[in-house]
Amino acid sequence: MEEKKKLTTASGIPVTNNEDSMTVGPRGPILLQDFHLHEKMAHFNRERIPERVVHAKGSGAYGTFTVTQDITSYTKAKIFNEIGKKTRLFLRFSTVGGEKGSADTERDPRGFAVKFYTEDGNWDLVGNNTPVFFVKDPKKFSDFIHTQKRDPQTNMKSATMLWDFWSLNPESLHQVLILMSDRGTPVGYRHMHGFSSHTFSFINSNNERVWTKFHFKTEQGIKNFTNDEAMRMRGEDPDFAQRDLFEAIERGDFPRWKLYIQIMTEEQAKAFRWNPFDLTKIWPQREYPLQEVGVLELNENPSNYFAEVEQAAFAPAHVIDGISYSPDKMLQGRILSYPDAHRYRLGVNYEQIPVNRCPFMVANYQRDGYMRVDGNGGSTPNYFPNSFDSIYEDESYKQPAWNLESDIADWYNRNAPGEDDHYTQPGNLFRLMTPEAKQNTIHNIVTSMKGITGSKKELIINRQLCHWFRADVQLGMAIAQGLGLSMESLSQHMPQAQ
Repeated sequence: MEEKKKLTTASGIPVTNNEDSMTVGPRGPILLQDFHLHEKMAHFNRERIPERVVHAKGSGAYGTFTVTQDITSYTKAKIFNEIGKKTRLFLRFSTVGGEKGSADTERDPRGFAVKFYTEDGNWDLVGNNTPVFFVKDPKKFSDFIHTQKRDPQTNMKSATMLWDFWSLNPESLHQVLILMSDRGTPVGYRHMHGFSSHTFSFINSNNERVWTKFHFKTEQGIKNFTNDEAMRMRGEDPDFAQRDLFEAIERGDFPRWKLYIQIMTEEQAKAFRWNPFDLTKIWPQREYPLQEVGVLELNENPSNYFAEVEQAAFAPAHVIDGISYSPDKMLQGRILSYPDAHRYRLGVNYEQIPVNRCPFMVANYQRDGYMRVDGNGGSTPNYFPNSFDSIYEDESYKQPAWNLESDIADWYNRNAPGEDDHYTQPGNLFRLMTPEAKQNTIHNIVTSMKGITGSKKELIINRQLCHWFRADVQLGMAIAQGLGLSMESLSQHMPQAQ
């Protein structure tokens, strides 16, 4: 028989009545001394923590990563040091712009965040289901996200805000084209790829550095909703992606992704025709081919959503020995902002929450703060250096020095000549699409741009059309015609012959 447990208050005091408040007679007022009533109501009032500003709605699961190929020539990271090695992990998927209660089939990028529990600490690989992003400098990030949220006057989503920002920032064109294709509405989380998006670096046992990008390729096959299918699913089941992932794992249909890397040497990076650290650009796979690393499998659902998914906290700052950063400006900004967001939302000791806690040794001099639950260091010293404990700095983990190209600090235009080709890669992507994919993408762009309203409508549409034409003339023509513009007015948007 299952062991029975007494119902208690949070302090362990047995509860004698959990349904009826203490009153003066059966119809009289409630007594202040019914502290169990106050405890229940006070806790209930505080059950909601601040939702994430972005990536608010998400789903997650535990799993394992298994190494299948030897990449030790590139990196000394222990997670990759032996073929067949398994590492436990937690993966959280999410939408980006919607609130926690929004539909998870909205047209939106999808977050793809993995926490690897390694013996050298937790490695957080925090990316999206797209290999690029809308902006290349973190100073633009909050402005961009504001356009994805709600209009400050109407409190409604606004196509005018979206397209005004995008038309003023042509660096966004590559990601916008992906978002407006059917890849912007994946069928759940199991049928999409994941990407680091950022460039990172590998360091091997000889302290040699190479640049790398990470690609997770779904083993379930790519599946996308059309715009109409996604719209219908928002009404039928706004939790479709959550349900699909949870039920697949429950029935033993464990989703899997193969992890691949791209490698670029420091010499190749200097000669690359685009900035290799520009988050709005890809590295062409024909030049920098994918190399298989291992297999990620999700095989365990969380037992409590709030404790393990809502409180999961990922930070690109968390890299391990053998893996490091790059000069990617957006990555550099996220190194600061992500841990800061978690400290605000979950508290300064958020890494003591079980889903975030390193399962191996943690030793430092951090003390106190809200919700300290690990003994707070007991009677050991809270300062370094000291004469009493044996904690030491391990210099074997020291990274090689960075060789920077300049010693001049300034505010540089991210879209100066040489950094302003926002059109070649989106144009190439459109030309690679199948006829059906092209048709759906054009339809989705036209449908969205028809939502532009207000006194600046014509200006915003014309500005964005110029970008579409510069990416691909046929794309620009099709969008302009879909918007009902006359052939006579189209000529002003077409790129002039050089």
